[in-house]
Amino acid sequence: MKKSSSGMRNMTVGSPAGHLFYFALPLLLGSFLQQFYNMVDSWVVGNFVGDSALAAVGVGAPVIFMFSSLFMGLSNGGTVVIAQFFGAGKPDRVRDAIDTVYTAFVCGVVPLSAGAVLLVNPLLTALRVETAAYGDARTYLLVVSAGLVGTIGYNLNAGILRGLGNSRTTLLFLAVATIMNIVLDLLFVLAFRMDVMGVALATILAQAASWLFGLGYINRSYPDYAIRPFCFRFDRQLFREIMRIGLPSGLHMSLVALGSMVVMSKINSYGYDYTAAYNVGSKLDSMAFLPIQSLASAVVAFVGQNIGAKQMDRVRQGIRITVAASVLWAVGMLVLIPLGPVLIACFSDTPAVIENGALYLRSIMPFYVLFSVMFCLNNAMQGAGDSMFSMINAILSLILVRVPSVYLLANRFGPDYMFYGIGIGWCVGCLLSVLYYFSGRWLRYQTLTE
Repeated sequence: MKKSSSGMRNMTVGSPAGHLFYFALPLLLGSFLQQFYNMVDSWVVGNFVGDSALAAVGVGAPVIFMFSSLFMGLSNGGTVVIAQFFGAGKPDRVRDAIDTVYTAFVCGVVPLSAGAVLLVNPLLTALRVETAAYGDARTYLLVVSAGLVGTIGYNLNAGILRGLGNSRTTLLFLAVATIMNIVLDLLFVLAFRMDVMGVALATILAQAASWLFGLGYINRSYPDYAIRPFCFRFDRQLFREIMRIGLPSGLHMSLVALGSMVVMSKINSYGYDYTAAYNVGSKLDSMAFLPIQSLASAVVAFVGQNIGAKQMDRVRQGIRITVAASVLWAVGMLVLIPLGPVLIACFSDTPAVIENGALYLRSIMPFYVLFSVMFCLNNAMQGAGDSMFSMINAILSLILVRVPSVYLLANRFGPDYMFYGIGIGWCVGCLLSVLYYFSGRWLRYQTLTE
């Protein structure tokens, strides 16, 4: 495995499995840190504020994800472009891509944050948030929306490093955010009694610190690829290519968040016991998702670099390894079904929240194998420059199938059956991803290096 002393990794030679697992491990540890501090938020709120506040924080998660998704798409597009140029041995074009991505970020982050703040009230109304949780949800969303710059900036830094084959350094960025978030959570909520406002402030301050720390670290450690936020070097043609890859990816993530919000609107209609249970249950199933997500992120960089180097056998081999490992993990995570009530009780001692959270895990975990196949294949095809399919797949499976399924099952059989609609959407998405992958149409895009 070829790796420079600076942490950049050339994945076009050596063992594909070694590269993928080595690359995925820091991402996994970082994701666990990120999920850990999200769970600390829920633990602090659930135990020291109340179930209505726990529900409010849960309502905010998909909304914030939707707001930041377009810039996360820019990050993903940048990862693919940087990986292809790096794999082809073109450092000048890597430099151009970094400058272009950051110029777009600097020019767009303030309008995005302002728009997010203005949309908070209409979105909460559309989500049918219960009166008991509305005030806390509004406070949380207003504060976190105003501080989106840290979240987006961190994702841009991480995307640049992933394109260069370095996943290890992002673990440091997340460690800074995790430690700071936990300390500020306890300080603002327990000492200053700021409740949900304190949780929101802790989140944005920790994310901003992680972004700024990452900026300084990259500029110190990688002078050839130093980030210059205000250089305003902008390559229009390169930006179009980044957005060709990144915009569908960003829209895909926005649609996933939108679908989650519509599903949450139905869940909210049954009261904050269901909302709080969904919040806690989704955090637990996210722990099962983290290794799959890490492997899928690794295969984006792996496919991008090997596409740039025109090594198609390695591309397919890496995809097979990623899918197989993800499926094995998903099977192992079925253990969350019997452990569900015990784990949920750590966040809330309300019997209805524990019961409904365990119901959520029983409903969706059997479908996780199909979800892992869909997610890994979609990410691999994005690494080859085809992100349009992921967006189309999201529209079909996560909007047009999942949402009606949740509503239909809830209306016909009651709320205890509505979570199965999520699994139905994954079934359709997995089938579409497998068929498209074996069609080979995802290879029709010409690489940037030609």
